[in-house]
Amino acid sequence: MRRMLDRVTGAIPMYKLVVVCLAAITVLAFALSLAGQLSQGPLELLASLVVAITATGASGWVAARLARRQLHPESSIITGLLIFMIMEPSIDPLTLGGIALSGVIASASKYLIAVRGRHIFNPTATGTFIVGITGIAFPLWWIGTPYLQPVIIIGALLVLYRTQRIAMGAGFAGLAGAVSVAASLLGGSTLETALGFAFLSSALFFFAGFMLSEPLTLPPRLWQQFVVAGIAALVFAVPFNSGLTNKYLLALLVANLVAFAFGQRRGIRLSFIGKQQVGPSTFELAFQPARPVRFSPGQYMELAIPHRRADFRGTRRYFSISSAPSDDGPITFAITFAISASSKSSSYKQALLELEPGAIVHGTGVGGDFLLPKDVSEPLLLVAGGIGITPFASQLAHATARSEKRDVVVAYATSSTGELPYRAMLEHSGAKVVLYSPEAPASLPPGWQYGGSGRVTGERLADAIPDLARRRAYVSGPPALVNDLRKALRSQGAKRVHSDYFSGY
Repeated sequence: MRRMLDRVTGAIPMYKLVVVCLAAITVLAFALSLAGQLSQGPLELLASLVVAITATGASGWVAARLARRQLHPESSIITGLLIFMIMEPSIDPLTLGGIALSGVIASASKYLIAVRGRHIFNPTATGTFIVGITGIAFPLWWIGTPYLQPVIIIGALLVLYRTQRIAMGAGFAGLAGAVSVAASLLGGSTLETALGFAFLSSALFFFAGFMLSEPLTLPPRLWQQFVVAGIAALVFAVPFNSGLTNKYLLALLVANLVAFAFGQRRGIRLSFIGKQQVGPSTFELAFQPARPVRFSPGQYMELAIPHRRADFRGTRRYFSISSAPSDDGPITFAITFAISASSKSSSYKQALLELEPGAIVHGTGVGGDFLLPKDVSEPLLLVAGGIGITPFASQLAHATARSEKRDVVVAYATSSTGELPYRAMLEHSGAKVVLYSPEAPASLPPGWQYGGSGRVTGERLADAIPDLARRRAYVSGPPALVNDLRKALRSQGAKRVHSDYFSGY
């Protein structure tokens, strides 16, 4: 099942996945409307959809031009679709004007309601909240209907799985659903009615999958995301009259404000320094941040590389940071490029490869919980597949710089021959290394051993690392490898296995 999900979600960039899911909900909504299963008529839906998409697209283009920033079309489309699904559909000119105004405010908020380049509030929630206060149009959340819930739930699960936020979404849905059911029961409803309202006739799943999960307004750590989700769930489900507008929007805006306090409170501006080849098809790219960037070894950053003729895979991508934290040093990322004539890299990778020194790119945030334990005496097993070595490079370089004496074994699987990425760093760290590669190297540093070629299994790891069961394990690499080895390590007695994978890389 996980393999199938990884293939489905990894084959499409994050923003396009959200567009596809929202488009599927929209198509079903029109079909249900034509069949008379929705109270909103097809003409009302069509008018509202056209106005929402047009307003956000046009205002997004204008806002990007005024701010001298590259337009992100998928972001505008997502905002327009979300506004369409939240605001009450209508053919009334005044209501349609309110929907258009929601789109304009949402686009403007991405640049105006921001601190040092990072927006604070979810743009869709900002636009619809403000218009709701005016009374011009109303945030009805008509999307919360039983007929649409199956497709909404599937789409929400795909988005949450792709962003590795299933736990956060489930926590929100569980708490909000429980509070809603309890409130309905206290109000005299039957259990069946209370459950139906909470999970079938509300926007709970839509909120969790498409609103709360918005990456630019979430904090970086999982525990912080749970705090934000808990706050949002209480405001979402506890019955009260806000006196302003729809409380679902209020729940999200309050959660956004708390998340902003946790996260990187400024935009990340990076100046490209240069690149060096560290493997047969692997390059390390170095960037100098305009201001120090706070991150922990093992975390990732999303890089936006706007470029002409961007292909289906988009202009943003997540990368694990390969350098150790530093107050004034560069930040580095590793990436593989197709170098054969028969294999072509994405337009995003080509744009990265063609960056000139001094080029400015932007990071949209830092996040992740793939962190080593604070207790340096705990023995560790770090299993890397290919480019999955990058978070370990940051962690081991950081440990070396701090003179930490950790008991570390690195199992490193690579499908290529030639220079091994980060070999010098691994040697310098003093970690024991078990290398799995197509051919045995001519020589290995002291403390290293060749584990053989072919597929890495739990049995082969246990043979090479007899004390595997007592080590805390970390696995990083392509989804298929991570999923297989996570199960394999547990079958060999490993009790704590942490994973990090490069979906859609």
